[in-house]
Amino acid sequence: MTSIEHDPRWTAIVKRDRKADGRFWYSVITTRIYCRPSCPSRLARPDNMRLHDTIEAARASGARPCRRCDPDAASPEARGNARIVRACRLIEAGDAPPTLAALARQIGLSPGHFQRVFKSVTGLSPRQYAEACRSGRLRDGLREARTVTDAIYAAGYGSSSRFYEKAANLLGMTPTALRRGAPAERLRFAIGACSLGAILVASSDKGIVAILLGDDPDQLARDLQDRFPRADLIGEDREYAQLVATVVGFVEAPGVGLGLPLDIRGTAFQQRVWNALREIPAGSTTTYTEIAHRIGVPASVRAVANACGANALAVAIPCHRVIRRDGALSGYRWGVERKERLIEREKTL
Repeated sequence: MTSIEHDPRWTAIVKRDRKADGRFWYSVITTRIYCRPSCPSRLARPDNMRLHDTIEAARASGARPCRRCDPDAASPEARGNARIVRACRLIEAGDAPPTLAALARQIGLSPGHFQRVFKSVTGLSPRQYAEACRSGRLRDGLREARTVTDAIYAAGYGSSSRFYEKAANLLGMTPTALRRGAPAERLRFAIGACSLGAILVASSDKGIVAILLGDDPDQLARDLQDRFPRADLIGEDREYAQLVATVVGFVEAPGVGLGLPLDIRGTAFQQRVWNALREIPAGSTTTYTEIAHRIGVPASVRAVANACGANALAVAIPCHRVIRRDGALSGYRWGVERKERLIEREKTL
């Protein structure tokens, strides 16, 4: 068996997997052409093939582009992602969320197909994405607008009464409290110990907002305070310590699942990344590049890495399962050594 046949990308070529298009290319020494993985041409002998991570590398091999699969053109997946990116820009630019039918018409898809593709790429429905954009505009506008009502309408809400029905879920507090810059939020927290060192768990009324790992318990408490500077932090709660024990059990055996509600807070982009991370099964790893492709922004690998670094829910949002394309573990907010131990532990589950 050749070295190429040992490479996991060989399977994609054999299956002519369209999902692999745009992620790598291959060239054939005997014909001096290069192709995308899904090329329908007759499969060449593995020992006559070379794999390339970029199309520039494929061109540099001296081969010419295949006329059948046209590797220089954008892949169907990339074209589809470009449509979704355009839809996101249309949603972000509108004063009010466009209807599903209007969005689908503007990017040339049927409403049902557009809905499915948008959610598969972004992890959110068009309505959820629009709601995240509007709530973001409202947060920015509340402190500047003359009144709360002015901010509500400026953000694109057509009815203040309908907005107030769901304001607490959108903002985590009342608009007036946010406008005053004094969120009346109480977070319970406790610090315990696990095989990875110290662990801090904090919760709002909705669910767990933070799972932090480290060596210094005091530093974890300061980290929590920095993340929620206006919150009223409540510690020394014996009843809450039982919840921490549940989280510790999950950290020790992630495969069993946490079974507790999470209060996930982040930008629309961060939530897209985190939703994709939660789909990675225990015992598996993926790359920052793969996550960027999965959420429809293949050029935003660095932004994906930053979103992983902003994650405050260690293990529950498994950013430790994301590695570099070369297999290196790269950075981890709570230390590369912990990342390595988590990955190795999950492989043995």
